[in-house]
Amino acid sequence: MIKIAIIGGTGYTAGELIRLLLNHPKAEISFIHSNTFAGQPISHVHTDLIGDTNLHFTNQLHQNIDLLFLCLPHGASAPFLKENQFGNATKIIDLSRDFRLKNKSNDFIYGLPELNKTLIKKSNKIANCGCFATAIQLALLPLANAQLLKNELHIHAITGSTGAGKSPGSATHFSWRSNNVSIYKAFKHQHLDEIKQSLQFLQKDFNQEVNFIPVRGNFSRGIFASIYTEITQSIEEIKQLYNDYYDSAPFVFISNQNPGLKQVINTNKCLIHLEKHGNKLLITSIIDNLLKGASGQAIQNMNLLFNRPETEGLKLKASAF
Repeated sequence: MIKIAIIGGTGYTAGELIRLLLNHPKAEISFIHSNTFAGQPISHVHTDLIGDTNLHFTNQLHQNIDLLFLCLPHGASAPFLKENQFGNATKIIDLSRDFRLKNKSNDFIYGLPELNKTLIKKSNKIANCGCFATAIQLALLPLANAQLLKNELHIHAITGSTGAGKSPGSATHFSWRSNNVSIYKAFKHQHLDEIKQSLQFLQKDFNQEVNFIPVRGNFSRGIFASIYTEITQSIEEIKQLYNDYYDSAPFVFISNQNPGLKQVINTNKCLIHLEKHGNKLLITSIIDNLLKGASGQAIQNMNLLFNRPETEGLKLKASAF
């Protein structure tokens, strides 16, 4: 069994992670850390887990673990690891953005399996990628791999309220979010840097404008991204390109039907739809932001780290309603 600890156990991504790990055949949760809720049952915070676990939060850290999941707020993972040392045998998956961008002092591997599967298998430290970044990169990786990103990218992506995290804010509470849509961080969203980093990893000369308009949706979970750019290849050539690139990717599917968001909610899937309009290629990419965009992808990375089947513990079914 893989002995697991979760640091920062009270947020949305931690809740999803716990739910998945409780149903994973090779996972054993050793402890879930929280200073605020120490001593209280996990189900006191994650109420959907009532009857599923008797685990309690703890404010103590234990060293005898195989894998450490960091579900801390952005900016808190790096200080935590400086203050708390774990043995070389302990692998780490960080769900924040603290280690996603490469630099000389960062030895984390960027945790997008469809880009870095081989590197992830050989690593001990994984920086799980962002939710918007996951949906957008999966829409574009086959084009970058074929050196076909020659023109500006135009991205419109709408996300559910859980993407903003559990802490309440003026743009997340129900009376504001319900029956409402709004743009935020236009052209300067924090996930742009990791998107560009991955595209340039595959296509070294990529330097085109990435015009990203993020939108707050009036639903709780999911990301619906639509992207267009100019491409000379035919739609048949492009579809073949995508099918070939994702041939060994168990969670990415090229759909011949225009997909709806409900098809991926509560799954680890990404559905991609391709259309050609004149010289423009329209790409639709949809994921569940808490699963393929966060905790499901973290489990996918865990499976790769420990040489387990990539889909283990992740065969989740979407609802038709």
